Amino acid sequence: PLTFMGSQTKRVLLTPLMHPARPFRVSNHDRSSRRGVMASSLNELLSKTLDALVIAHGLTTLVLEEDGTAVDSEEFFQTLGDNTHFMILEKGQKWTPGSDYVSAHQQPKKSGIARVTLNLYKLNPKDFIGCLNVKATMYEMYSVSYDIRCTGLKALLRSLLRFLAHTAQATGQFLVYMGTYMLWVLGDPEEQTSPKLCSK
Repeated sequence: PLTFMGSQTKRVLLTPLMHPARPFRVSNHDRSSRRGVMASSLNELLSKTLDALVIAHGLTTLVLEEDGTAVDSEEFFQTLGDNTHFMILEKGQKWTPGSDYVSAHQQPKKSGIARVTLNLYKLNPKDFIGCLNVKATMYEMYSVSYDIRCTGLKALLRSLLRFLAHTAQATGQFLVYMGTYMLWVLGDPEEQTSPKLCSK
């Protein structure tokens, strides 16, 4: 029994931790087809990208859409942020800059303290509103990103009804306490007059 317990403990402790699925954007080589996918690893992203863009499983390369940097290791993939835009290249295809691409030496000097970008996207065509990504960059060095997900109409209505129920409950409690307090402050005139009648 001790040997069995030891092997079980070793197997649990040495099992690699699974990364949670994160949102990414992918497109084909000419940017004519774009999709949003959720993936936790590079292999999963490649597989889902090929399925989403209906590309045959063959010799493909995954690159960053902004500058064509090849993404071919799990370690590098895990350092990339949520909503990173990837491009899938099939055999013989090459990365080309997009219409809004500006090379590093052509980039104008940026001024300002903070920049906020809003990105609205859908992970599934059936989503009611989709997801909103809010990204704030300060001093061109520090960035904070937050995802707000409203994937279904039912979830949105459920949250709205829950909020209204809590608001109604809080309002009711406030009115009851205010009524009790007002009665206490003003006093009940019947209670004040009845002792005088009894004393006579």
